[in-house]
Amino acid sequence: MPDNGPMRPAVLFDLDGVLVDSFRAHLLSWLDLGKEYGTRVTEAIFPSTFGRTSLEIIRELWGPGLSEEMLARMYHRKELLFRERLLTDVHPKEGAVELVDSLKEAGFLLAVGSSAPPANVMLSLERIGRAQSFQAVITGADVTIGKPHPRVFLLAAERVGAEPKNCAVIEDSTAGIEAALSAGMRAIALTGTNTAEQLGHAHLIVNSLRELSPRKIADLIRGGSDGSQLNGGK
Repeated sequence: MPDNGPMRPAVLFDLDGVLVDSFRAHLLSWLDLGKEYGTRVTEAIFPSTFGRTSLEIIRELWGPGLSEEMLARMYHRKELLFRERLLTDVHPKEGAVELVDSLKEAGFLLAVGSSAPPANVMLSLERIGRAQSFQAVITGADVTIGKPHPRVFLLAAERVGAEPKNCAVIEDSTAGIEAALSAGMRAIALTGTNTAEQLGHAHLIVNSLRELSPRKIADLIRGGSDGSQLNGGK
C-alpha cells in the first residue's frame, strides 16, 4: 500500500488527448467557430493551442480588439459546439480506463487537471465511465491562466493532499509538460498529439497508456526506492 498522508503518491491526468480522444471534436468545434465569426482556423495551428484555455485561444486568434461581451459570446458558443460533438466524437484513449482502475486499486491519489470548462470535463469523464474515480477534478473554473503555467497541477496536488514531489503528471502537450516540470512534478508524456521529439523534455515518454503501470509510475516518482509498497507490485 502507498504511504498515507502527503507522502502518498498521486497521478494527475490531463483530460483531452490523455484520458479521452477528443481531437476531432475540438478541431471541428474550432473550425465551426471560425466560420461563424469570420476567422480562418486551420488544423495546422490547432496543436499549438493544446493546454490553454478557450478564452486565451480566442484572444490570440481573433486579436486583442474583441470586446468583453463578444469574447464571452464566442467562448460560450465554442463550448456549446464542443459539447454537441462530445456526444458522438469522444472516446476513451487506448488503455486509459484500465490505467485509472489499476492506479485506484493500487492506492494512488488521482486527479484531473484541465483548463476546460467544468461541463466539458464532467461530460467527458462520464463518457468514459470514470467520473467517480478521481479525488479531485480541476477545471477552467478553478484557474485563471492555462498551461504552461503550473497552477492547475499545483492546485490538483493541493486538493488531493499530495506534495508536488510525490506527483506524476500524464500529459500529451508541450505546454502541459512544461507546467508539470514547473510544478516540480514527474512528467510523463504521451505521444500522438505531439511527437516524442517535441515532448523530449519529459521524464518519461510513452506511445500508449498501456506502457504504464502502478509500479512503473511509483518507480518514476520515488526513484525506484519503494515502489514495491504498492498493491500487487504491478
